[in-house]
Amino acid sequence: MIARGVPLPATRAIALTLLLGLSSIAGMARAAPATYRIDAEHFSIGFLVSHIGYERLLGQFLEGEGEFVYDEATRTLGQGRIEIAADSVFTNHDARDSHVRGGDFLAAGRHPTIVFEPTRLVTEDGRHGTLTGDLTLRGQTHPVTLNVTLNKAAVYPFGHQAYTLGVSARTTLSRSRWGMTYGVADGLVGDEVEVLLEFEAIRQ
Repeated sequence: MIARGVPLPATRAIALTLLLGLSSIAGMARAAPATYRIDAEHFSIGFLVSHIGYERLLGQFLEGEGEFVYDEATRTLGQGRIEIAADSVFTNHDARDSHVRGGDFLAAGRHPTIVFEPTRLVTEDGRHGTLTGDLTLRGQTHPVTLNVTLNKAAVYPFGHQAYTLGVSARTTLSRSRWGMTYGVADGLVGDEVEVLLEFEAIRQ
């Protein structure tokens, strides 16, 4: 319907302007790939490993950082890198922590940084998927696969108030693959190590 008192050419101009505006908004909704930086204050790096079969010992790494490129519209992951300080390992026992930092395990003196570089993300439903990448530990690099869950993607409600992704990731490693064979043969320390990652990543 043509508005009363508005000539036809003017009406077409208004419609064209509205269409261009809507097209611009749609383009903004299809956000381009963006860089996300992990918030160090909300980055939890945990692990579980069998201790003589009596318990699954819970440990942590207290220092880590990372960033990655992610396209939310296409659910594809670009370049990324996560670094963890090997000597920041914490198991709530000073002597054990010193042992884990040493040559039987992390060899943190010679290899101070644990590095994960993602290579491919495959999503199932927009929230769940698998992430493959290369893990460098003790100077050796091997591929790993993590199960990932996108918990939330939204503008943060306070503080930095930036667009933020909340992610959970899990994988299980055989530590002997990276040369950590101490305690495997006699069952003192399990070979399988479950890794748990929880983080918030802020769009830059």
